[in-house]
Amino acid sequence: MPSSAPLRDLIALSKQRWMAALLADLAAHEGGRFVELLNRLGLSRDSLVRILDSAAAAGWVMRNSGHGHPLRPEYVLTDLGKQMANKANRIIKAQSALHIPTGALSRWGLPIIHTISEGHQRFNELSRCIAPAGPRAISQSLRALTSHDLIVRELVDGYPPASLYKLTSNGAFLAHAI
Repeated sequence: MPSSAPLRDLIALSKQRWMAALLADLAAHEGGRFVELLNRLGLSRDSLVRILDSAAAAGWVMRNSGHGHPLRPEYVLTDLGKQMANKANRIIKAQSALHIPTGALSRWGLPIIHTISEGHQRFNELSRCIAPAGPRAISQSLRALTSHDLIVRELVDGYPPASLYKLTSNGAFLAHAI
């Protein structure tokens, strides 16, 4: 079985819907002030505070110790945050190329795409691989991914009938970016 480190990173990255956009923005601008982030990301204050708190708890973002000058960024990426920002940037570019809005995928969308790309195609396999997600969350995410043309569901004749989930060409493109 492949390493679970990329899956763990994806789960952490997709925990907040706008986390990837935040990390990519901080990397592109080499940090940022709170008000600038609000304007560039188009989020509410509460949402941005929650995302920044989550990113700080994960060790990806920290407050700039040299903050105080009007031109210095208030928030900067840590070394670990820069690595995650590279992943986030690739994911956002792939979503943009596929015309999928930044916040459109659910919390479990990216981990599901990654898991399917590793060869786990049945619902129960997905449930076991993405243990924190419940069956309802996985089911809703699978439906959303199908509506974005990232996966297809194939019914297998037999007793009992089974469903297999496979990546479309768009899903494979996004999985490659992951």
